[in-house]
This record gives sequence, C-alpha cells and structure tokens, in this order.
Amino acid sequence: MSGHSKWSTIKREKGAKDAARGAVFTKLGNMIAMAARSGTDPDTNFALRLAVDKAKAANMPGANIQRSIDRVKDKNAAVLQEIVYEGYGPGGVAILVEVATDNINRTYPLVKLAFSKHGGNIAEKGAVAFQFDHKGAIRVKATGDDLLLQAIDAGAEDVQEEGDESVVYTAATDLGKVRDALREAGVEITEAELTYVPNTTIEVTDADTAGKIMRLMDALDDVDDVSNTHVNFDIDESLIGA
Repeated sequence: MSGHSKWSTIKREKGAKDAARGAVFTKLGNMIAMAARSGTDPDTNFALRLAVDKAKAANMPGANIQRSIDRVKDKNAAVLQEIVYEGYGPGGVAILVEVATDNINRTYPLVKLAFSKHGGNIAEKGAVAFQFDHKGAIRVKATGDDLLLQAIDAGAEDVQEEGDESVVYTAATDLGKVRDALREAGVEITEAELTYVPNTTIEVTDADTAGKIMRLMDALDDVDDVSNTHVNFDIDESLIGA
C-alpha cells in the first residue's frame, strides 16, 4: 500500500493549497449532497458524517455545509449521480475517477478530455477497477507498536507509517467501527474516508513520465464534478515539478 500512501500525501498537500483558495468547496458540497441522500442527520448517517468532517477540515463555512445537506430536500434541485470512471495514464498507470454530477453529458467529455490531452485514455467499465480494493483509510497523529496494537485490536487490516503520522487501513464496512474505537483509545484522528487502494503499484522513476502524470491528475482535479481520484503509481515526490 506504499504507493497509495505516497499519493495520499501528495493529494493532501495539493488539497491544502486548493482549500486555501476555496477551490474545493464545490467538490465537498457535492460529496455532502450525495451522502445526505441516505439521511440528513450526520449522527445516524456515517457517510454524511465523513463528508461533513472533511468539509470542516477544509474550513468550509457551516452555512455552505447546511445548504449542501438541504439540497436533498429541494425538489427543484438537480439530481446528483455518483459515477466512477476508469482510465490509464502515461506509463500505463491505472486511475479511478469518482464524480458527483447532475449532468453526465457535461462531465464525461471533460474527464475524457483530461485523459486524452495528457497522454491517457478512458477505459471500459471494469478494465481498471479490478486492480483496486475498496478500503477505509484513517489518518492518525501516532506511530509505533502501541498504535499497531490498538489498530489491530480495533479490527484494522494494516497500518502504514508516514513520518510522524500513520494511515490505518480497514475493510470498507469496518471504517466507522475502527475509527470510533481508535478515538475512544485516545488516538488523534485527522481524517477518515473510504478509498480505493491498489493491489500492486507501478514505480515511476522517469521525471518526464512523472510530469505528464501529475499534469493529468491536475487536469482531473480541475473538473468541478470530480470528487476524488485513486491511482496505482508510486512516484517519488522529488520528481514532481522536475
């Protein structure tokens, strides 16, 4: 899971910059609205609670969060659909693109253009997804054997250390249970989400290929309807911007 962890770190750094200029609020609003379809109370709808927590971490105003939740009650609001597009990027890297859209005819061409313009291509449904497992990922401010034991006791599947933090991986259905158990054990949690983790990773060691991949990922992120991206490459951060 090292590739996923490294990409997760890169995304978090980029996300922090985007949040600073408010560029993520549309994406977060769509995520909240999608989750709210299963219930508008974060206390009883775990997916909504995750989306709201993510929005708060990005400093999204409370009024914006509430408007996104209330969207599910608005009969005049456009209906959002959740879709996962699959594709390949430069170097044959696999990419899953999660979107929340009220207009597929608008979104699909934009996603397809991002791939084609930056050396990639959209793939048929199922051609890429089999290379990933749907998992829960919990980022915590802790490392070491104590955390490992706490995570295992809580029902986690794996723990990967990243500097002074760690990412705890769980089965998708166990994310809430493990997160709550770690919190009760006094572990500081900074983020929890459902994600797609690659079964194997592709090492990217060429600066030119790395640059093409990152330009593709930026182009996908620039599509407002794209809520998340998942990849199977392991790229050295020193190559970014090289």
